[in-house]
Amino acid sequence: MIPSLEALARDGVLSYLDRHFALTLERIASESSQEVLVAAALASRAVRGGHVCLDLARIAREPLLLDSGEVIEAERWPAIDDWRSRLNASPLVGEGPSVTPLVLDADDRLYLRRYWQYQEELAAGIAARAQATDTATEAELDDALLRDGLERLFGLPVVSAAAAAVEPGEQAGLFDPPATSAQDASAPDWQRVAAILALGRRFCVISGGPGTGKTSTVVKILALLVEQALHSGGPAPRIALVAPTGKAAAALSDSIRRAKAGLPCSDAVKQAICEEASTIHRCLGVRPGSTMRFRHDAGSPIAADLVLVDEASMVDLSLMTRLFRAVPPHARLVLLGDQHQLASVEAGSVLGDVCNAEASPASSSAYSPAVVERVAALSGDALPAAAAASQKSGLRDCIVRLTKSYRYASSSAIGDLAQAVNAGDADAALQVLGDPGRPEVSWVEPGGAVDSEQSFRDSVLEGYRGCFGDKEPGERLQALGAYRVLCTHRRGAGGVELLNQRIEFVLRAAGLLDESADTRSDGSGASRGADSVASGRPVMVTRNDYELELFNGDVGVMARDARGAAGVFFPAGDAGVRRIAAARLPAHESVYAMTVHKSQGSEFDSVVLVLPERASPVLSRELVYTAVTRARSRVAIYGGREVLRSAIEQRIARASGLRDALWG
Repeated sequence: MIPSLEALARDGVLSYLDRHFALTLERIASESSQEVLVAAALASRAVRGGHVCLDLARIAREPLLLDSGEVIEAERWPAIDDWRSRLNASPLVGEGPSVTPLVLDADDRLYLRRYWQYQEELAAGIAARAQATDTATEAELDDALLRDGLERLFGLPVVSAAAAAVEPGEQAGLFDPPATSAQDASAPDWQRVAAILALGRRFCVISGGPGTGKTSTVVKILALLVEQALHSGGPAPRIALVAPTGKAAAALSDSIRRAKAGLPCSDAVKQAICEEASTIHRCLGVRPGSTMRFRHDAGSPIAADLVLVDEASMVDLSLMTRLFRAVPPHARLVLLGDQHQLASVEAGSVLGDVCNAEASPASSSAYSPAVVERVAALSGDALPAAAAASQKSGLRDCIVRLTKSYRYASSSAIGDLAQAVNAGDADAALQVLGDPGRPEVSWVEPGGAVDSEQSFRDSVLEGYRGCFGDKEPGERLQALGAYRVLCTHRRGAGGVELLNQRIEFVLRAAGLLDESADTRSDGSGASRGADSVASGRPVMVTRNDYELELFNGDVGVMARDARGAAGVFFPAGDAGVRRIAAARLPAHESVYAMTVHKSQGSEFDSVVLVLPERASPVLSRELVYTAVTRARSRVAIYGGREVLRSAIEQRIARASGLRDALWG
C-alpha cells in the first residue's frame, strides 16, 4: 500500500509545501485517491529538486535517495500500470490541452501544468528557429566580405597534412574521445564553423569546455556581423549580451572588452561591438514587486538584432522560456556554455537537453548536406555529413562543440582528470590523482598516508597568505583570485558554513587574521566591529544591488587603502579596484570556501575540492568536472575513495521531456 502524505512528510520525503499542494488539490477536486495525491506531492518535490517533471517509471523502479542519505525503496510505490490508471481517471490530470493542474504525457512523466507549458513553449520556439530555412538571413550576407573576414579573424583552413601532425590530445580536444580515423584527424576549425552558423541562422549553440575559446569566438562573430552591417550602409546591429548572474555578466563584459582590442579589423567595427552585458532579468525588465514578471515578452520584444546568452548551462527552464519569448523573430539568438557543467539551480537542464548531451560526439557533430556545402564554400572546412533521417528537427545544424582546449596542454594532468571525470571513468580519474609524477593534481583521502587535517591546514595557509599583511587592496584581490576552496553543499560537515569557520580559525591561529577583528555579519550584511574592514577578510555578495553595481557572486576583500581609507574593495576591470563603504555593502558572507555552483564562470590558479563524508544525490560527475575545470594549474581533492567514485559515476539525470521533444 502506498504511504500516506503524512507518513512521507514525517520521513522527510515531502516538504510542508509539497504536502500542502496535494491537500489543496484534494479540496479543489474532492480527489480521494492516495496514489493521485502522493504523485502530485512528488511532482512538486521533483521541481524543488531541479526536475521539470516526475518520472513515474523511474521512481517506480529505482530507490529514492534522500539528501540525508536514506533510501526509500521502490517497492513502496504502486506498480506503474496501476499508478497510470489512477492518474488518467482523475479530474486533476490531463494530457495538456485541457486545463488541469497536472499533466501526464505518453511517457509517464507527470508535470505541474506550469512546467509542462514552459517546456512546450520552449520546444516550439527552438524548433521554429532551428527549422527556419534561413535563406533570408544568408541572403543578407556578402559572401566575399564574409570569406575575407573569416580568413582575417580565424586564419586559413587547416589542410589534412597539417592536421595529421597535431598531437592526439589536441586534434580531438580534451573533453571528447580522441580521433579514431584519418577523417577525424583532419578536423575543421570549429570556431570558424561556429561563426558561419551563427551568422547564417536564427539560432546557434556554441558549447565547449574551459579554455576552448568560446568568448574569443563570440567576439569575432560580433565583428563579422558588424562588418556586414556597416558594409551594406546600414546602422550597426543592436547587440544584447546577457548572462544568468551579475557576476557572469561582468565577466562577459571584461572578456569582450579585452578581446576586441586585438581584433584585426577597423576602429569603426571595434567601436560598434557592444561590450556591456547585463543579467537576463535586467535585460527582460523585472516589474516592481516581482522576480519573474517582465516588461519584455512576445508583445514587447527586446530591441536587439542579436542576443547572446553566456553561461547558458545555468539558465533554468522558466527563465529560458521567458527569454525566448522576448527575442524578436528576426534576431539571431546565440547560446554559449558548457553542456557538461552543472545544470541550473532551478528546474531544468536546458543546455544539456538542447545539445542532446547524452549522444556520442561523433553522432552529434554531423550536419545536413546544405550546411556541409555552405561551410565548405565559405571556409574550406570539411564537415561530417549526417544521415537525412537524423535531420528531422534541423537542430543538429545549429550546434557547434568546441573541443580543443587552449588552457590545458595535451599532457596536462588537469585535462586528463577532467576528461576522465566527464567520461564517468572513476578508475582513470583515480589513476591520474594517484600518479606521484603528476603534481598538478593530488588526492588526500581521510585515514590515508597523508594527514588530511594537517595537509588541509597547510594548503589553506599557503593559499590565503597573500591576502594578508602589509598589502594594497589590489594585491590582496589578486592573491584571493589565485586560490579557492570549493564545497559540494552549504551545510553539514564539509559544507561552506563550517569550512569558512574552520579556515578562519586556521588563519587566526597562524596570526594572519587579526584576533581583534570581528568578522561576522548581521542579517543586513553590514560588518560588526570597526576593525573588521581592515582584517583582510574576503567576502562574497549574496544579493544584487544595481545601484552599487554589485551582484550575487561578486567577491571583494575588506582592507584599507594607501591613504588609510577602510572599506570593501572589489575589482574594477582596467581601473584597478573600487572601494565600497562597509555600511553600504549588501548581504554578504565570508568566501574562503564557496559552493561549486557559485564558482561557475570563475577561474583560479589552484582549487581545493572538499567532498562530504558520504555519497548523496548532490554529488555527480558534473559537479566534480565543474570544480576541476575551475583550476588553471593545480587541483587537490579531499575525500574518501568511495565518495569520489560514486560522484564520478553518478550523472545529473534531471527528469524532463525537452530532449525528447527536440530530438525525438
